[in-house]
Amino acid sequence: MSYVNYGIEPALVERIKLKMKNPALKDRVKASLDGLTKYHLQDPATVHQILIRITAILGEKLTEQQKANIVRFVISQKIDPNNTFHLLRLWGMFR
Repeated sequence: MSYVNYGIEPALVERIKLKMKNPALKDRVKASLDGLTKYHLQDPATVHQILIRITAILGEKLTEQQKANIVRFVISQKIDPNNTFHLLRLWGMFR
């Protein structure tokens, strides 16, 4: 299911993708995500904290509604960061 269906704006996604092309920012984001498990990504409080960390790294300001939409999206995707298929599916969604 597309992120647009969760109320996540394509302009926001494009802005984030552009920022993630900066190797320094990308490495900082990757380091902050290191060690996550599928259980972390199913807990709304944990996902919210991760989102706050990443938006701070990227210098993005999100409204509470945008944060809630992103948290809902992440939880509904049932992402397992150790499953290559899940990561490929996400990569395809945001290409």
